[in-house]
Amino acid sequence: MSIPHLPPEIETLTPSWAGETSGLAHLVSTGLDTSHGQILYLQDVCVSFDGFRALNHLSLEIGVGELRCVIGPNGAGKTTMMDVITGKTRPDSGDVFFGETIDLTRHREAQIARMGIGRKFQKPTVFEAMSVADNLALALSGDKGVWASLRYRLSGVQHDRIDELLQITRLAEFSHRLAGLLSHGQKQWLEIGMLLAQDPKLLLLDEPVAGMTDAETEKTAELLCSLKGRHSLMVVEHDMAFVGSIAERVTVLAEGAVLAEGSLAQVQADERVIEVYLGR
Repeated sequence: MSIPHLPPEIETLTPSWAGETSGLAHLVSTGLDTSHGQILYLQDVCVSFDGFRALNHLSLEIGVGELRCVIGPNGAGKTTMMDVITGKTRPDSGDVFFGETIDLTRHREAQIARMGIGRKFQKPTVFEAMSVADNLALALSGDKGVWASLRYRLSGVQHDRIDELLQITRLAEFSHRLAGLLSHGQKQWLEIGMLLAQDPKLLLLDEPVAGMTDAETEKTAELLCSLKGRHSLMVVEHDMAFVGSIAERVTVLAEGAVLAEGSLAQVQADERVIEVYLGR
């Protein structure tokens, strides 16, 4: 693997959780208890900002291996919900559990990422001055800095994992291309691959097909469907055709709480959902 020239601002980058490994070994080594079939559990979660109730006694559960879509109008609480799950925002009250025993409200954002919750924001974040393969290698490298990661000699198993991720993300033929030269959709797939390199149990994806072509949207649906079962996924999305192509169960948020839940057909027929979100 070649070592590209990196701009100064990238040379100094390290993962956000670097240096925070103290106390994490026990959390990681003990594994995740999903014996009751749920990987994520939120109960009566409330969050307020300057008197505005962003989450209002929000309760939901995500099953192991499930692909759940979350929809709702702007301001419904979707982003705040993901902020709470990932530790970016602390709830005022309520329970947030990863598996049966890990109380996410007791851990920092970096620790939660190490425990197996990966989050992808709407705008892709990749190292554009590096090749696709080098981006994946960096994601595999653990808590090293960028230069240390690139000088690190990959094992055969790691090379095989990179090849596997390239196949999963439909980027095998672009492995040596600079990430900055990829299309918008390909950058999204690369970032998903970088999250997968960290072996997350739960993936949170925020509007993954926003700005994609129809062909890219279709390939993204195939990608996410291929991941369910091996991973649990929560997908926040506004594209109803895309939601219909991937979701078995849909949760509708409104005013910080669950308004409706069921199949896409069921929630689309719900008068409350039509009134506050879908329109007539």
